[in-house]
Amino acid sequence: MREYLAKVRFRAACHNAKVTNERLEVQRVIATEPSAIFRLLCEPNGHVSIDSSGMLMSADGAPVSGVGDTFVVHMDREALNDYPPGLYDVTVTIETFIPDKEIAWTVVGQIRPPIGHVYGYRLEPIETADGGVATNVTSYYDWSSIDPVWRERAIFPVISENALRATLGILARTVAPGAARPA
Repeated sequence: MREYLAKVRFRAACHNAKVTNERLEVQRVIATEPSAIFRLLCEPNGHVSIDSSGMLMSADGAPVSGVGDTFVVHMDREALNDYPPGLYDVTVTIETFIPDKEIAWTVVGQIRPPIGHVYGYRLEPIETADGGVATNVTSYYDWSSIDPVWRERAIFPVISENALRATLGILARTVAPGAARPA
């Protein structure tokens, strides 16, 4: 595990990412205002549309509007080819909700005890060289508060830094199609 994390940290240093023993963060500047990104992240199917793992199949529920809101995501573990759960549902519960600035959530599925990992995005508006507005997007995956049962299994991170980075690329393509990366 230590060798794996050392490799992840080296790649992160080369690719504008932050990695600790219990958290991954990646960043990308996207050529749109924070509100457009936040709006997509509030939509349950918005998560499905930008997922790079291939696990998120569809979602049910209303757009989220605050801490404690939930929606259901229909998942397929086959995409990772690592564990046999196959098709299953998870409930996403919003943990942080600061409009146009940050959104984060936990995921609870059929596994008990619940794992306790957190996914989220921080959005920071930036002025572009031409006076426009873009967003510095930080995607993070934090497993610092996972249940001890899962910590002992040493399976984290489940999602790689590359998967987080790819999701940011899909996010950029979705909210700012054809737009060049701001300078």
